[in-house]
Formats: sequence, structure tokens, C-alpha cells
Amino acid sequence: MSDTAKRGLGLNISRSQRQLLSTFSGLFLLGVAFTILSPYFFSLNNLLTVATQTAVIAIIAVGQTYVLITGGIDLSIGSNIALAGMISGLCMQAHIPVSLSIAAGLLMGMLAGATSGALIAYAKIPPFIATLGTMTIARGVALTLTQAIPISGLPKSFTVFGTGAVLGIPNPAIIMVLLVVIFGFILAKTKLGRHVYATGSNFEAARLSGVNTKKVLMAVYIFSGLLAAFAGLIMAGRIISAQPTAGDGYELDAVASSVIGGTSTMGGEGSAAGTLIGAFVIGVLRNGLNLIGVSPFIQKIVIGIVIVGSVFLDRIQRKE
Repeated sequence: MSDTAKRGLGLNISRSQRQLLSTFSGLFLLGVAFTILSPYFFSLNNLLTVATQTAVIAIIAVGQTYVLITGGIDLSIGSNIALAGMISGLCMQAHIPVSLSIAAGLLMGMLAGATSGALIAYAKIPPFIATLGTMTIARGVALTLTQAIPISGLPKSFTVFGTGAVLGIPNPAIIMVLLVVIFGFILAKTKLGRHVYATGSNFEAARLSGVNTKKVLMAVYIFSGLLAAFAGLIMAGRIISAQPTAGDGYELDAVASSVIGGTSTMGGEGSAAGTLIGAFVIGVLRNGLNLIGVSPFIQKIVIGIVIVGSVFLDRIQRKE
């Protein structure tokens, strides 16, 4: 069908809108399939469980989306999850008020992100290498702080962060929605968001047109660290313990959610809404495969195929 015909029928939608619709359609079909295969999938309790389990992945994936749009990658997310949780846990163990302990964890995440951003923007170290280094350092610090011993006995006023609910909706899901809306708005509707897209689309052209690309890179990695810290606090609240090994491998889930949701690995394209749907694709896949008794090892294969397929489709659409 020609572009003129598409416009006449109201079908002339953008590539990003097509990608969003395609990802949502895939999520819907997954839901239908698992509803048929398992009588437990489409129950209120299970759907709330999916939302709770997906919250952490969605939150960190939004941070990864910012980074990927600039053409980078953040491998330190999983380690930042653990480090933020440990810092907050140690503060609470020292009888520092819960609100200040939470603030300390969030500041730690931002500091970790700023470190990665500075290495990339000012030291000119490639993102893969810079965040690989900060990933190792953050994990080492988290393990060293308590000699790899988890911090338990956290106050109830903190654990409600990960286990409480409002009107039956789990707090992690509520926090997830709020953060996706806030950071989605920043990305889609603000000057900083436009500069993030410009930096990823053509770094040199953005710099020559007056975009402070160094500050943009600093901002996206700080956002990624902050969102990882939020995820770390939720995880610590859910299991009522700060674990130095928390978040291990979660950076891969963050990349997968972003890519499935339409974020291009080449930079310049992506959205928080698409990433949220991508995170739910992974969450529904894992939950549904568990319900029908598929081995966790097979689940990894399935999710890997979905990721590769998403990147392959992205390449095809870019050639259209």
C-alpha cells in the first residue's frame, strides 16, 4: 500500500508507534496463550504477582533505555542494585531513620551512575568497558561492606516499600508506574529528552548544534544509577534483607526489556512505554512458563530467542 493510501485510510503511523503496537500485540497474544494453557494464569492473584515480579525489571529497564538511546550500555545496573540496598541496610542497622537510609541508598545509586557517566563523557572510555569496570567495583564494595553477609532484621516501616499494598495493588507495582510515567515524560516531553535522542541519533551533529553531549551522557547514567537504586530498595524490602549478591545478571534483563520494547541498539530510538511493555513480555513469559512446568533452563532459551528475534525485526524495519 502506498504512503498516500495509508494517509487516506489514517494508517500512516510512525515506526515507533508500529513497534509499540507490535510489542503490545505480542504481549496480548502471550496472555491469551497462557490463559488457555493454565487455568491459574488469568487470576487476580497471579496477575498481581506478575506485576510485582516485573516491577524491578521495568524500573531498571527504563534507566537502560535512556542509556541505549544515546548509543551506550550500562552493565553496572545489577551491582548498583546490590550496593544501594546494602548502603540503606547498613544505615538502618546503625539506627539512622528509615527516610534518611532510603535517601542514602538513592544517592549511592546516583553516585555510581555519575562515576560511569564521567568515565564515558570525560575520560572517553567506551561504555561497555567503563560500566564493566564500575560493575565489578560496585559488586566488590557491596560484598566487602559486610564480608558478603546479608543484612537482615530491617524495620517494618522499610519493608512496606516492597511488601505493602494500596487498595490491593502491590507497592512495587505502584512505584513502577510512577517512575515509568515520570521518566517517560522527561524522555518524551522535555528538552533533556530531545537532547538524549539527538545524542544517540548523531553524536557529532548534536554536539555541533549546541547540545552539551557530556552533560547528556552524565544525566542518562545518573538516571540509570538512580533507578537501579530504587529497584535495590524494592528488592531489599520484598525479601526483608539487603543482599550483597542482589541484582546479579539483572542488567541483561534490562537490555532485553528495552530491546523487546523497541529501543534500538544503534541508538536514537526508544520509549519508556515500549520498555514497560517489553518488561511485561519477559515477566509474563517467565510466569506462564513456570505455571505450565517448563524448566528454568528452557526458559532462558526461549527468552534468548525472543531477544534475538526482536533485534532482527529492528534491523528489518530500519531497512524499510
